[in-house]
Amino acid sequence: MAQSANVLGICDGAANVGQIAHAVGVSLTNVDKARISRTTAVPAAPKPHLEIAENAKKNIVINGCGNRCASKVLQNARRKIDYEMDTSKYLKKVPTLDVYQADVKKIAG
Repeated sequence: MAQSANVLGICDGAANVGQIAHAVGVSLTNVDKARISRTTAVPAAPKPHLEIAENAKKNIVINGCGNRCASKVLQNARRKIDYEMDTSKYLKKVPTLDVYQADVKKIAG
């Protein structure tokens, strides 16, 4: 399989920073800078999802917090991570699912 786009593994956690990580992933996908991969499908090991990560130009992970759940999913599947970030380094983590576009723009840059 040929090398594809930059692939995003993203958090979709139950706090603002996880939801913002997801929104950043959607934003980057919508402007064709990368494509979201189904991070939660990786542990189930379906061949197409493992190949997406394997054939990515770069595997980019956007974690919501320091727990690094999205990164750990890829690491446990023995997939390389070229770049990872943690949105909670830029925003205060609060127990809400509210997403503010100003926060998304701040992270997506």
